[in-house]
Amino acid sequence: MQGKIDSTVKEEVKEESAENGDDEGVEVGGTYMVRRSDNTWAQAEVIQKRLNDLNKYEYYVHYENFNRRLDEWVTRDRVMTSNYGEGELENGHGDRLGDTDRKITRNQKRKHDEINHVQKTYAEMDPTTAALEKEHETLTKVKYIDRVQIGRFEIDTWYFSPYPEDYGKCPKLWICEFCLKYMRYEKTYRFHQGDCLIRQPHGKEIYRKGTLSIYEVDGKDYKLYCQNLCLLAKLFLDHKTLYFDVEPFIFYILCEVDKYGAHIVGYFSKEKESPDGNNVACILTLPPYQRKGYGKLLIAFSYELSKQEQVTGSPEKPLSDLGKLSYRSYWSWVLLEILRDFRGTLSIKDLSGMTSITQGDIISTLQSLNLVKYWKGQHVICVTPKLIEEHLKSAEYNKPRLIVDIDALKWTPPKRVSKTKKTSISHN
Repeated sequence: MQGKIDSTVKEEVKEESAENGDDEGVEVGGTYMVRRSDNTWAQAEVIQKRLNDLNKYEYYVHYENFNRRLDEWVTRDRVMTSNYGEGELENGHGDRLGDTDRKITRNQKRKHDEINHVQKTYAEMDPTTAALEKEHETLTKVKYIDRVQIGRFEIDTWYFSPYPEDYGKCPKLWICEFCLKYMRYEKTYRFHQGDCLIRQPHGKEIYRKGTLSIYEVDGKDYKLYCQNLCLLAKLFLDHKTLYFDVEPFIFYILCEVDKYGAHIVGYFSKEKESPDGNNVACILTLPPYQRKGYGKLLIAFSYELSKQEQVTGSPEKPLSDLGKLSYRSYWSWVLLEILRDFRGTLSIKDLSGMTSITQGDIISTLQSLNLVKYWKGQHVICVTPKLIEEHLKSAEYNKPRLIVDIDALKWTPPKRVSKTKKTSISHN
């Protein structure tokens, strides 16, 4: 009976909101000019609508030509439904929209390109990829969880994550930074804080340098913890679909350590046996810790493990836009360091053996730096001291702020199980 009354009240609220003009002229599926959080205007499609706690309608919008991480719920006053002429719309600072492009600085343009990376259109993809992309977009179109509280940070989320129904539709989740349990209410979270005895990730600490620590966690041994980690990570990763099948993976979790415990900064996961030779499946630095060098530290750490295993590796594709930037910057730094100091002749294969970076990733990086030529059926490194010096002074050369100290790594590569029968096969 109570449920029927609540439903009736909600319908009355909807009718009242419509009568008050809250929902006037805005339709799901429609395209409108919408004021973004930075007070600029952009064309956006309305994906979904809902009633908020104030019994007002708000709309979930996707800004055209912008990364999906910028999709958001907006109130009615940010949606323009009336006609407008070119150059007549103001951006919230008294500047006309038509003047916006002329006011963007070079630095703002760089940041815009990094954050608002435009993905390929369906027409540019092969049919199979396009079908998978459409299915992925349909399943993850609306991001209901707007924020998460983890430790001392309240973080705006970027993407949909498949938390269970009762939790997945909450505007805010509370997450224990130590055991990663997720909760709907602050009072539950506060009670859990006093009750939870965990102060570091599960698994084994394999690296400690100053206040930084890295733990190795087997998805088979700590299934629930790793599933919770994947659900949290999916809020900030668009295309990764690993949520519940965690047993084939190892997780390497980077933490900042203080007297209160080991606070999660980021992580990468790795298949125990990768048929494609990937040394990273997912990699993420949580937003409060980004642009501090932790991402490149995790990348470098993954290659140090590959060196210990005496194999080459590459991250699983597709990479996020930020992932591409971080990897390309790391690869450039590693290769330029070697080429600057090396005297003699080096081949692509030599570089791959020295760095554990695959030959394909080395070639694409050197091509971007204009340091390789294709001659007589093979790629040949072409460098001069002048070229190296130019790159060392350019933005491409970004020396990592944090370096992996090999002496602080306490790790033994796992024994590989030979799958060969009678024939012995050597692996390069």
